[in-house]
Amino acid sequence: MAIPAGRLKLKTAFKKARTIAPLYTSGAVAITVDGTRLVTCVAEDILLTHIESGVEICRFVGDTQTINSLCITPSSSHVIVFTSSLSLRIYELPKSADPLQKRISPVRVVGRAHEAPVHVCTVDPTSTYLASGSADGVVKVWDILRGYVTHVFKGHGGVVSALAFNYPQDTSSVTQTRTMHLITASVDTRIRIFNLTEGASTSSGGGKPEAILEGHVSVPRGLDVSEDGRWLVSGGRDSVVLIWDLSSKPSTTKAKKTGKTTPSTPTLIKTIPILERVEALGILRDDVSFGKSKGDLSKLRFYTGGEKGVVKVWGAKKGEVLQQLGKEQDTVSGDMEEQRQILNVLYLPSTSTVVSVHADQNIIFHSLLDGTLSRQLIGFNDEIVDATFLSYPTSTNPSSRDSHLALATNSSLIRVYSIKHVDARLLEGHSEIVLALDQSANGTLLVSGSKDKTARVWAPVVKHAEEPQSWGYGCVAICEGHAESIGAIVMAREGDAPKFVFTGSQDRTIKMWDLANIPMSSNDNVPVVHCKSLTTHKAHDKDINSLDISPNDRFLVSGSQDRTAKVFEIQYVVGAGGGVRGELKLVGTCKGHKRGVWTVRFGRAERLLATGSGDKTIKLWSLDDYSCLKTFEGHTNSVLRVDFLNAGMQLVSTASDGLVKLWNVREEECMTTLDNHEDKVWALAVSADERTIVSGAADSVVTFWEDCTEENEAEKETKRTEMALKDQDFMNYLALHDYKRAIQLALAMSQPGRLFSLFKEVGASREEEEALSVSGSPAVDEVIQTLSGPDLAKLLRYVRDWNTNGKTSSVAQRVLFSIMKLRSADDVVQAFGEETVENEFADGDIAQPKTAFATGRTALKELVEALIPYSERHLSRVEKLLQESYIVDYILGEMDDGMFDSELLDDDAMEVDAGIV
Repeated sequence: MAIPAGRLKLKTAFKKARTIAPLYTSGAVAITVDGTRLVTCVAEDILLTHIESGVEICRFVGDTQTINSLCITPSSSHVIVFTSSLSLRIYELPKSADPLQKRISPVRVVGRAHEAPVHVCTVDPTSTYLASGSADGVVKVWDILRGYVTHVFKGHGGVVSALAFNYPQDTSSVTQTRTMHLITASVDTRIRIFNLTEGASTSSGGGKPEAILEGHVSVPRGLDVSEDGRWLVSGGRDSVVLIWDLSSKPSTTKAKKTGKTTPSTPTLIKTIPILERVEALGILRDDVSFGKSKGDLSKLRFYTGGEKGVVKVWGAKKGEVLQQLGKEQDTVSGDMEEQRQILNVLYLPSTSTVVSVHADQNIIFHSLLDGTLSRQLIGFNDEIVDATFLSYPTSTNPSSRDSHLALATNSSLIRVYSIKHVDARLLEGHSEIVLALDQSANGTLLVSGSKDKTARVWAPVVKHAEEPQSWGYGCVAICEGHAESIGAIVMAREGDAPKFVFTGSQDRTIKMWDLANIPMSSNDNVPVVHCKSLTTHKAHDKDINSLDISPNDRFLVSGSQDRTAKVFEIQYVVGAGGGVRGELKLVGTCKGHKRGVWTVRFGRAERLLATGSGDKTIKLWSLDDYSCLKTFEGHTNSVLRVDFLNAGMQLVSTASDGLVKLWNVREEECMTTLDNHEDKVWALAVSADERTIVSGAADSVVTFWEDCTEENEAEKETKRTEMALKDQDFMNYLALHDYKRAIQLALAMSQPGRLFSLFKEVGASREEEEALSVSGSPAVDEVIQTLSGPDLAKLLRYVRDWNTNGKTSSVAQRVLFSIMKLRSADDVVQAFGEETVENEFADGDIAQPKTAFATGRTALKELVEALIPYSERHLSRVEKLLQESYIVDYILGEMDDGMFDSELLDDDAMEVDAGIV
């Protein structure tokens, strides 16, 4: 039954509420000490992101080159970047978490900091010195604030692979003097210790190391020193971790022979086999509740991360694993293993959190207190091919709708985002790319179809904790039987527990699967159910692209590359013994598209069907006789997704042209176009309350569009009310001859028409006592003399526009004459400069005061160049009219036979006296 149009208001406007954009593609990652802000690299850009909200705070001005390494000072005041152009760039980190429109420029740039690329850099605990190691084996120490090199150390046998400062914060158990050391590692497998306090400076060309440690047989990738400066832990790609005692004293006989005080000789205390290549390593601090580690090896704890993709916490005394953060994959391909390996591990003592950065662009936050995954940030989603809302049930809010969003990307892993907490989970199970997603009627279950020829059903994981991070989805059922990849999938629309699911495959068949016995929640003890196929139907001659089920579960529609959409009647029967039987019966075929049908969708309130095709059109079909009712044209490329809104009164569509369009079904017109994508928009999802539209595209961007129709209408109504009041005020000022306030109000309302009428009236009603005024009214002269800079510049622009028309040029010339007489040239130049500064400030840019006057001169020059040609044209026209008036005088004199000769002669004499002739 059709719903009357008068009951619902059409949605006319959607605004971009937020986006999920690429966060991290490759390169270095750094986090502030408090764990609130994250610095990542997206191609050649450097991003600063607020971790809790997921909002991008700002971007930094780069040099369009790849980022080789970066780090943040422990004081969280600066971020230091080395690029492939060999430059060093130092930026100040903004203290506010509010997003900035303008990119942040570096406070210092060193054009050629090294002679080779810098792949490692670090800052000392006091945020004073920066150490950088290059590929040619040179290590430099920089004074960050002053920007010069304090030390240069050469002699490394190749690429510098790791750096660490040793500056003991607690020296009670070792020594009373605080000496800063720099510890380096390189591909020659050796670890060197340099004394920065007593070591050689830049002028001497480098200093020799106090000690060279040999123990690794492959590249050391991680170095860290305990807080008391006694223990050094090193790990490398030789799959071992070495523990060194830095406080070991040399033999007394050697010291007596030399007669000098020799430094401590580090001693290898323990070798711990890790059984995987170590890419990152660090020592846990005392605030992790493991106890104090002062001088006691049994209290020393450290973490490692490497090729297996998990973070392990080790005890130094026994060399055993105390805690494992993450889950190892038992059977994974070589490519998957390479993607999941850890590239770097960051440690945040303030929050007892370990952050692992993986090769597949995922950043995972692990809590050391309970070993749980507290947050996961997905750096790059690649090409997004499908999306659907999910409703994750909790004990506090069991009916929470659309709390999560599932994405199918160019990957075998399904991404599920928590919309509120900007947290994500990866669902592992498919072995090839996931192509299609759908949700159950209440949104709790997720079903997916993949190129691996299987479909999987996912259910929320049941946990006792109610923290925001304790959530996830697990696979509860598998549908196997198709001969080709599954490109379309749809679940039953009625009931909280769906009875069946349909899959459409590249093998041109549709299968119906029984879901009667699948669990509604997942945990480790729930076995995975293998679903039974109820029927297999040969439906189309080419690939099946899309499926949909009617709201009452009575009909199924399929769209295919064979240019047709077919409607089937669903026959689902439960037998007396509990057996289930399902069949499909073809009831109608929709023909009319000139290209393949990419998307099909049933109307939610009427017996209608919408289809989108590669012929760039959307067609609306009747389910009574399967005839085409309407055709919507407007997209410039293939229509990929379509859905109904507002009880069938509107349609929303996405296409390969990167646009999202909102249509009025009754009028067959596009009401609004939403543009935020640069590639094919494959994914479309509409929330249950229809206030949010989500679009996902091949440019790896997900956009949330919020309905702002009511806000726009309220804003327009407010503006209309304000404009009506201002119009009344303007008329009152004119009636009272209060030209000053009238002009100021017209400028504030940006109404050049009212200004023109005012100046025209003033010029026409010039009185004798006001003849001395320049503009015709002393009040108008006063206004022109006291106009602010931006208002004066706006008035001059209006004059420029009036001057282009012969009918309005006289008023324009009079106003221009008044401005030139009453204001100096410097005032006019400064007015344009102030206008530019005001506009830049409104746009979020900070203009330099010293350039305001120069900007004003440029703007004034452009204005004058626009005024001169028209003014010259008007002058020549007036002169021509004056010359033609003499002919009129002559003709009139000849016609009256000299009756008015004396008067004409008197007029000529007066003109001669006045200097006109």
